[in-house]
Amino acid sequence: LFLTCSGVAKMVKFLKPGKVVVVLSGRFAGKKAVIVKNHDDGTSSRPYGHALVVGLQKEPRKVTKRQSAKKQAKKSTLKTFIKTVNYNHLMPTRYTLDCDFKSVSTDVVENATKKVEARKDAKKQLEEKFKTGKNRWFFTKLRF
Repeated sequence: LFLTCSGVAKMVKFLKPGKVVVVLSGRFAGKKAVIVKNHDDGTSSRPYGHALVVGLQKEPRKVTKRQSAKKQAKKSTLKTFIKTVNYNHLMPTRYTLDCDFKSVSTDVVENATKKVEARKDAKKQLEEKFKTGKNRWFFTKLRF
């Protein structure tokens, strides 16, 4: 909260695209996700603040040098999800992930075949991000 020049309290918009969040409820509770598109004031179909997120359904596992190349490749894979989530069910983190999900949009969520393609594209982009070695925290499983 901060005061504007007119003295009215106004919330700071911090849930922006690229922000890493933790999903708090539903099937993907406890999973990390990245905001792709945010709707602070809601839409006609969803009259509340919500965001379109791409998240990790299954995180990559630990890899050691002893393992074969085939096993290392299998353990380095991840599984993604695409979902529209109410702001009340998201917990923001201090982290950001600059990934450009072009194929993910609001119309993708309603269409099953488009959603499958978008998930594959998101998986490819996140796996490339994982192989760079940066954003290590995002690709680890939450321990709680």
